[in-house]
Amino acid sequence: MVICKDNVFLLKNDTLSYLFRVGKYGELQHLHFGAPVDIDDAEAFSCRPGLGWGSSVLLNDADSASCLDDYALEWSGSGRGDYRESPLEIGTSTDLRYVNYRILNGIAPMATTLPQAKGECQTLEIIMEQPGLRAKLYYTLFETALTRRVMLENTGDAPVSLHKCMSFSMDIPGQFHLTSFHGGWSAEMRKNTAPVGGAKVVVESLTGASSNRHNPGFMLHEADATENSGRVYGFNLIYSGNHYASAQLSMQGLTRVMQGVNPSNFCRMLAAGEVFETPEAVMTVSDAGFGGMSLLMHRFVNKHIVPAYWRNRPRPVLYNSWEGCMFHFNQHRLLDLADRAKDLGCELFVLDDGWFGKRDDDKSGLGDYNVNLKKLPNGMAGLSKAIRKKGLQFGLWFEPEAVSPDSDLYRAHPDWALTDAHPDVLGRHQLLLDLTKPEVRDYIVENVSKILDSSAISYVKWDMNRHSIALGDKSYDFVLGLYDVLRRIFEPRPEVLLESCSSGGNRFDLGMICFSPQVWCSDDTDPIERLTIQGNLSYLYPQSTFGAHVSAAPHAQTLRTTPLTTRGNVAFFGLLGYELDLKHLLSVEVKEVKAQIAFYKKYREVFQYGAWQRTKQGWQVSLGKVTVAGVFHGLVHAAPGYETLKVAGLKADVRYSVCSREQSMRLGQFGGLLKHVAPVEIDPNGLLLRAADRRVELPDGQENLTATGAALMSGILLKPMFRGTGYDKSQRTYGDFGSNVYVIEEL
Repeated sequence: MVICKDNVFLLKNDTLSYLFRVGKYGELQHLHFGAPVDIDDAEAFSCRPGLGWGSSVLLNDADSASCLDDYALEWSGSGRGDYRESPLEIGTSTDLRYVNYRILNGIAPMATTLPQAKGECQTLEIIMEQPGLRAKLYYTLFETALTRRVMLENTGDAPVSLHKCMSFSMDIPGQFHLTSFHGGWSAEMRKNTAPVGGAKVVVESLTGASSNRHNPGFMLHEADATENSGRVYGFNLIYSGNHYASAQLSMQGLTRVMQGVNPSNFCRMLAAGEVFETPEAVMTVSDAGFGGMSLLMHRFVNKHIVPAYWRNRPRPVLYNSWEGCMFHFNQHRLLDLADRAKDLGCELFVLDDGWFGKRDDDKSGLGDYNVNLKKLPNGMAGLSKAIRKKGLQFGLWFEPEAVSPDSDLYRAHPDWALTDAHPDVLGRHQLLLDLTKPEVRDYIVENVSKILDSSAISYVKWDMNRHSIALGDKSYDFVLGLYDVLRRIFEPRPEVLLESCSSGGNRFDLGMICFSPQVWCSDDTDPIERLTIQGNLSYLYPQSTFGAHVSAAPHAQTLRTTPLTTRGNVAFFGLLGYELDLKHLLSVEVKEVKAQIAFYKKYREVFQYGAWQRTKQGWQVSLGKVTVAGVFHGLVHAAPGYETLKVAGLKADVRYSVCSREQSMRLGQFGGLLKHVAPVEIDPNGLLLRAADRRVELPDGQENLTATGAALMSGILLKPMFRGTGYDKSQRTYGDFGSNVYVIEEL
């Protein structure tokens, strides 16, 4: 509900409340963001400063308590005594004062192409004004979160030079830590936690995209918060461009936090009557630790961000051709891979880069949409039809935002490329197309739509492998152009599953998820790396958005060799796919992959939409009466002790079955040890063992027992690990980087 009483505003649902009021000088004072409270609690949360400080600047000289710097504010300006960072900069002082409000059922639609959260909600509109400028502050309340954004309007006759406008700003009493996620290519989502003190903590991107450098999502939390206890605030931005967030502690013990479009290289001249809109910011809060906050954010994203057609809809198990053949393929090779993928149990075949123009490497062809008939003599329609006949859906890779200097498009329209003053500065041998130009957007929409409509395409992988140094103050309009293109292509085709990619996770953000239900997390498919990447994404994004594939080992990014079982077990906790050359799979590997896919399909809804929890051993997901827990190991050690399986969130007095996924150990893993037990001497490097290793496997020690929820939440003992004294079926034989998943079902 959203209510107003005596100039106090309350937004409240079953999980949180947001409380603020209008001060006596028309300023907005922040009161509470946390557990549900009543509107009559306003006074209990209000700042009550005494006499002004010796250097205070007062709004009213007769009122010693009118210093804005002393208050927890909901919005602020500059030049009237608040010396903290301002969310609004227009080149002169700003002093927006409260005028009026409206309560709306539903959302207040955007005036631009910016995406926003959808679904059942209420919206509070706060109108603030100063001479020549009006601001509308929007608060939209959903079941587990709320969103904030700002619309600015030039109401004067002269242009307004806008340098900064945040989506929200607020002051929260107390000192907190800020946890954000930084990284780089193939090393995304590294967690960083810093105390918020007098020095400002900043999270920002300057790449033209939300970026893998600093994800726009972050958390403010109590210093001693854990997975299950302590207050945690979660924030994110529905935007795919340069973002900015900051947090800073004032002398009065108030933490000012804000988020929005990055003001660096940002300047817009608002003509008389012109409007500027900020992206929508998402926020939620929980006193049940990081896990509690994550569950609220996951529910919000799945219900209000993901496109309506794909909300809670099962996603297919896919095979992507990239690592199998890269640019070097023909129709025969693709159809052979499709046969193999179908036999394994895959449901969707995806053709990656290299199908168009002169595109045998990444140095040419981008921007040209003509199908390469030397590779695909029957065209895209013929290939997609042939794939469909095999009982598979068909998907296709695009990189529509980029152009190669060596392309027909660039030769015809060099002015369509973003080159700025540095035409020789390329990234991956390519440039970005200027999406601020209507004719460029029309070209992309027309050509991508033509291919989608002329072929049987159920999935699109939308890549972006070149960030920009040439956008400058075009960054905001470029992102608006991208959203315009995505909306025009995919809103008329809601059943086409769009997966966003940007050299992996460069654009894992809520703006893209408004169009793209899933995102390629990272080009790094090493499962040990993915434990970090997917695990840290889970703080603010649901696993239904995680593109997670099994690839070959040694892994291209790390040269690490990991068990095929672990590659599958990690990928289960996301949207399962395979990306390797299937013709090189050994018979034992074929058997394992088939088993992985069958297992995943059986528990698909649990893996994709179950309530996620991070545990000391790994991850678990729960839906209805089923919980699946993943246990992941690093390097093994000699003579390991007993290990427990500890499961969270069960019913203490209910009995559960516990069963691990059937896994096996390849014979070759025993190496020279076999000669000590075999009736004949076996060369560990000989043909006999190599042949046996391709076909023979030994079963792992499978768990199959029952226990009460109380016992499982306390921690039950698992079967012992291999200790070097012999093998039998009662032992778990994981080896380095081993793992397993355990299905816990209510009886």
